[in-house]
Amino acid sequence: MKVRYGLKWFQGLMRKAARLVLHAVFASAPLLLCIVPASALAQQQTAASGIISRALSDAPLSHSDTASVAGTVLDVSGAAVPGANVSLIHGDGTQLLAMVSEANGEFNFTKIPAGSYLVTVNAFGFAPFTSAEFAVAVRQDYEVPDVSLSIAPANMEVTVRPIDVIAAEQIRAEEKQRLVGVIPNFYTSYIHDAAPLNWKQKFSLAARSAFDPVVYIGVGVGAGIEQATNAYPGYGQGAAGYRKRYTATFLDGRTSDFLTNAAFPTLFHQDPRYYYQGSGSFKSRVLHAVGAVFAARSDSGRTVPNSSYLLGDVCAAALANLYYPQANRGANLVFTNAAVGLAGRVGMNLFREFLSKRLTTNVPAR
Repeated sequence: MKVRYGLKWFQGLMRKAARLVLHAVFASAPLLLCIVPASALAQQQTAASGIISRALSDAPLSHSDTASVAGTVLDVSGAAVPGANVSLIHGDGTQLLAMVSEANGEFNFTKIPAGSYLVTVNAFGFAPFTSAEFAVAVRQDYEVPDVSLSIAPANMEVTVRPIDVIAAEQIRAEEKQRLVGVIPNFYTSYIHDAAPLNWKQKFSLAARSAFDPVVYIGVGVGAGIEQATNAYPGYGQGAAGYRKRYTATFLDGRTSDFLTNAAFPTLFHQDPRYYYQGSGSFKSRVLHAVGAVFAARSDSGRTVPNSSYLLGDVCAAALANLYYPQANRGANLVFTNAAVGLAGRVGMNLFREFLSKRLTTNVPAR
């Protein structure tokens, strides 16, 4: 009986506790509904305020918070330089703005924030310009001083070529020189400081001159004059006499050419060419032309006795004893031919100095 009564009492107690809990829950529900929306609203308000703050920070500065930087690009003479590329650079080296200078050389960067800047200028034909760093305050109109461009230094490229190559080019130019466009004038140098020739070039030029087609015509004319005047009667007359005179005249010229222009110049390291003076008094030019027979330029550029020509002339005259008529051979033939060769060289040099340039085609400009 007591047990049954205690059980009923306990069950009643539990029902009362349950009702109290449900009552507490329902009583606090409105409060929870008020708390949750309030916190959510607070978060939304916080987020919105952050968005507004960022929007305000990213918005462009108003005109009252900005500054400007201006200047004029000039050259060293003070003339305006239009079309120059002008850049406004932050103090940390990053570029802010860029523009091109106007027709009067002016540039103007507006609505820029206060800070430290420098200006760089680049224009064709001028050296780059970089200003000193400067500070710009709010609402300041800053003028960049002394934007003056100097002329860019010229880029020079020096090509060093072997002397042999330069000499070869000059020889090719000389081989185009012809009197009235026909007669070879290869041994006159109109370049005062021509490159020296090596031994191969000396022999090549001698061969080119000695066997030029025009030479054969000259030899024929010379042999014809000797035939007409009956020079060296031992040759006789008729076709046989003309052939012998032609051969002798041809050999005289070829031996003289190779000995005086190639063999001895190679042995003595001398330049066989005549160097045109072209200026100075008449007397100085005559002395230069005549003196070139007795004085030559060495391969090193010094003035030396013209051993090449003097010995070559005598040796060529001596070789004539091998093919001239027996009656004409001897020392007299040697000295006669040498004297004729010497007089001919003097006359040729005078002609080269005073007349040849006017009559020669393809004379170099320098």
